Amino acid sequence: MTVATGALATLEHVSYGYPLSGGRRRDVLRGLSLAIGAGELVALVGPNGSGKTTLLRVMTGQLEPQAGAATFGGRPLGSWRRHELARRVAVLPQQLELPPGFSVAELVEMGRAPHARRLFASTAEDERAVARALAEAEATDLADRHADELSGGERQRVLVAMALAQEPALLLLDEPTLHLDLAHQASLLSAIRRLREQRDLAVLAVLHDLNLAAAFAPRVAVLHRGTVEADGAPDEVLTTHLVQRVFGVAVEEARTADRRRHLALRLDG
Repeated sequence: MTVATGALATLEHVSYGYPLSGGRRRDVLRGLSLAIGAGELVALVGPNGSGKTTLLRVMTGQLEPQAGAATFGGRPLGSWRRHELARRVAVLPQQLELPPGFSVAELVEMGRAPHARRLFASTAEDERAVARALAEAEATDLADRHADELSGGERQRVLVAMALAQEPALLLLDEPTLHLDLAHQASLLSAIRRLREQRDLAVLAVLHDLNLAAAFAPRVAVLHRGTVEADGAPDEVLTTHLVQRVFGVAVEEARTADRRRHLALRLDG
């Protein structure tokens, strides 16, 4: 793959492995290249262990590539100060424990930490950013409630609001629909897609459900054994042949009443 010129975030021929005992290393990313443009919406799919979470950690600067190059805004990731990058890149992780004793509004205000100009005091700009984030994440009605009072779907809305309060250019989502029922999955992904358009956000979302990924994003990148196996429009990328080769399961194509393509698991016997 050739990395696009002028992309917001790029990984080019990136390799990364975790140390094992005896001086060995478990390679996870192997010469991986991926580029995300400003305002672009990309779903990242792949089997367990294919490197999805490690890719996100490299893209946020948490992990430094052992080979290859990672950039953001045309600059090497290593040249960014942590607080500078935190103003521009927000992450919604798989698991995040919300600290008890704080209201939702106070939790969302914590998302303003990278912009803080003084300790223990918010500015008018902070207050506007928090109010906007709550409104756009459809969480304004939760502002006075506490974390232990929230349902799974409400908790995800609060996490989205915390990320939006950072006012990032790039939003990274690591399985945002985990533990959500179908209605909450649809609501959350619709909100993220709407927010991406409103804020011109670049969004990279790790998803497990291939049909959900295809419905959510106009571009899907498939990871397999630490590299990008395929990258493009869902109907072109998520073929029955690729799914069987990468995920090890047989699927067949079906069509909904409005002719949308759907992948159905084939259970032989």
